[in-house]
Amino acid sequence: MKSHSTHIRVRYAETDQMGVVHHGNYAQYLELARCDWLEQFGTSYKSMEESGVMLPVYEMNFKFKRPAKFDDILRVETTLIKMPEVKIEFNYKIYNQHQELLSTAYTVLVFVDINSRKPMMCPNYILEKLKA
Repeated sequence: MKSHSTHIRVRYAETDQMGVVHHGNYAQYLELARCDWLEQFGTSYKSMEESGVMLPVYEMNFKFKRPAKFDDILRVETTLIKMPEVKIEFNYKIYNQHQELLSTAYTVLVFVDINSRKPMMCPNYILEKLKA
């Protein structure tokens, strides 16, 4: 399906005393990558929220293979698994600048109406952009 790569430089504050990225920071890397992925289709989290749609994370899984380190340039490959309905699912691969696979991840997010706080179908304007 639709894939996109995002590059992120590891900041010192994201590491422990050994210079290794703390596992809690990987969720932020995925969020940055998803935002970047959406923007390639001409939309954003902000515009979705302005149109009454939220996209909270429902599930997140990681497999850590190698550590990311301070000042690494990470490449996060974000891939849509299937066309979204009420939920949208992504696979991720995170590589360092040496093309070493550091981590794989999977997320499920749910489209939620901002007023009712209830799940909803993926907005048509997003589906149309994904089909193009």
